Amino acid sequence: MPSALFAPLTVRGVTIRNRIWVSPLCQYSVQRRDGVPTDWHLVHLGSMAVGGAGLVMSEATAVVPEGRISAQDTGIWNDEQAQAWRRIVDFLHERGAVAGMQLAHAGRKASVHPELGGRSGSLTADEGAWTTVAPSVLPFPGLAAPIALDVAGIDAVVEAFAEGAERAVAAGFDLVEVHAAHGYLLHEFLSPLSNLRTDEYGGSLENRARIVLRVVRAIRQRVGESVPVFVRFSGTDWVEDGWSVQDTATVAGWARTAGADLFDVSSGGSLPGVPIPVGPGYQVPLAAHVKAQSGVAVSAVGLVTEPAQAEEIIAAGHADAVMMGRQLMREPHFPLRAAHELGVVLDYWPAQYLRARWR
Repeated sequence: MPSALFAPLTVRGVTIRNRIWVSPLCQYSVQRRDGVPTDWHLVHLGSMAVGGAGLVMSEATAVVPEGRISAQDTGIWNDEQAQAWRRIVDFLHERGAVAGMQLAHAGRKASVHPELGGRSGSLTADEGAWTTVAPSVLPFPGLAAPIALDVAGIDAVVEAFAEGAERAVAAGFDLVEVHAAHGYLLHEFLSPLSNLRTDEYGGSLENRARIVLRVVRAIRQRVGESVPVFVRFSGTDWVEDGWSVQDTATVAGWARTAGADLFDVSSGGSLPGVPIPVGPGYQVPLAAHVKAQSGVAVSAVGLVTEPAQAEEIIAAGHADAVMMGRQLMREPHFPLRAAHELGVVLDYWPAQYLRARWR
């Protein structure tokens, strides 16, 4: 039987060679605090392209300086950053992978210590802290309070996402993903746990989704009709009266009408310490619900670690692709192993590694 996992998928003008995709993975490895990716990013992402991934997605890449999670995050707000990304994209293409950039703004969860430093919480002024922004002045628990964006500030955010997308495509990226998950700025607008506004950007689901739909429309207008646009949603806040999987399905349908093509369904991030039923494939039902309810294309992510498991997710129609994070960090060549275990003969095994194909 042919493998569903290794069937190509075409989205608009882009064909992705298989359904094993690299989830955005923050590396906190920018050296000069200038948002410019480094040799680490080249090797990190390049190893997964060598390993056979179909789509290699960048880490959450800030569209403005204040949108970084930490000062060690990558950016796409200037041409120096785009030029540095270009050599990474060129290598991904050389190895046959599609290159995607996740466009991000961390909102009230910005200006914090990177995970690699052994510290947590917000930066201090002496450490180079900057003012964070959010839909409301409500802080993320344990972090510094943000300022609430006014309408002009929201307009600037929308434009920054559009400019970032345009710059990413000019740098060679084949597609872009809007980060509207994990408690970052766009998710902060979506979730009633963090959006307390009473204007046209708060209250009803339509109002809370307004900025996301504006971002999708602005990006579509800027990048044209041939470039795929993905959106990452948190499928649920895992909190009663928070953002729900049905909200996700509804807004995904609206976003598809606005110009988005595929929805990357993760979960959580609005509040710390929320009980989450973590287990193998624990977020797959969220992706499956969004796909079934709205008829949109989705990717599933979350403890997808084995070839047979990934194959079943695609073959059963629960998702159109699987995003992998920790498993690909442990095993960048997982797709090559998966092909071997599923009996799939690939024509993109690296010639240098052919001696390892079967034994």
